Amino acid sequence: MRILVTAPYHEQGLLELKSNFGEVIYKPWKENDRAFNEDELTELLKESGAEALITEHDHVTEKVLRSNGHLQFIGVCRGTPSNVALTIATELKIPVFYTPARNAQAVAELFIANTICFMRQVLPGMQWLKERKWEVGAHTSYLQFKGAELAGKTIGLIGFGAIGQLIAGMIVNYPCTIQYYDPYVNEAAFPEYKKTSLEDLFSTSDIVSVHLPVTRETQQLINHSLLQLMHRHALFVNTARASVVNRNDLYEVLASGSIKGAILDVFDNEPPDDLDYKIIDLPNVMATPHIAGATFEVEDHHVRIMNKVLIDWYIHGNQTADKIYNKEVLASVI
Repeated sequence: MRILVTAPYHEQGLLELKSNFGEVIYKPWKENDRAFNEDELTELLKESGAEALITEHDHVTEKVLRSNGHLQFIGVCRGTPSNVALTIATELKIPVFYTPARNAQAVAELFIANTICFMRQVLPGMQWLKERKWEVGAHTSYLQFKGAELAGKTIGLIGFGAIGQLIAGMIVNYPCTIQYYDPYVNEAAFPEYKKTSLEDLFSTSDIVSVHLPVTRETQQLINHSLLQLMHRHALFVNTARASVVNRNDLYEVLASGSIKGAILDVFDNEPPDDLDYKIIDLPNVMATPHIAGATFEVEDHHVRIMNKVLIDWYIHGNQTADKIYNKEVLASVI
């Protein structure tokens, strides 16, 4: 099998693919300084004669797929294959594999780091120091930047997949009380945590953190009716996807001071539009430019996960539903 790899892949991972599948053509999108668009990707697939594709951010559109209906599989090195026209891939019976939890450690660590920095007023304290505002004998900093501890807080996790579970395991011993909302998780599997409703989670949590994929059910799920349930010292965190939150409603509760503030890593438009920047510029918002999953190690993780999935599937014949995103094609590819 001839595989075109446009995702970042280390040498060992490429050699493993080659030894198990045959020829590998490596054209990482990073050398292009941006993801390949549909025309560029179509041309790459044609030039390489690829029979399979491993991608990360490239635009695997309907045009790309209809021009390459012969592909034996598409591997997407992301937590969800949102850059692939999944309906068309399914129609063409092309299995789409992905790398769930590749960035779980990175996102969990940034959640903890940013939450503590926000609660302890680290960034305004640093700015105050750089502006030479520390006067002789003054205790201004001690009083002005006194913050709160993470210990003792109730953390509400919306979505309790790999990232939510990892965060819970990291912070439960601070100690924190952990509760979560996830209709797809069996509460018997996590007796140490409380499974609850969205309404209860928003009304009883000190910190509400979003860990949802974008689906028909989650789009704009978090709106004013939920946000207004938060108490005024509560903190809202979103390191998942912006479109699961109604940003107009979020702006309203933040600008009015109805809640303590927000930590945001994702925005409806990237780069942000005017309304996104209105939210970003609020004094009670700590914003980062979609970097929660941006670590060097994440690329190592996605290589390991993807190669294991492909080798299990094609070499060992372990063709199970948990390894494929468009499960509808499962019967036709076995």
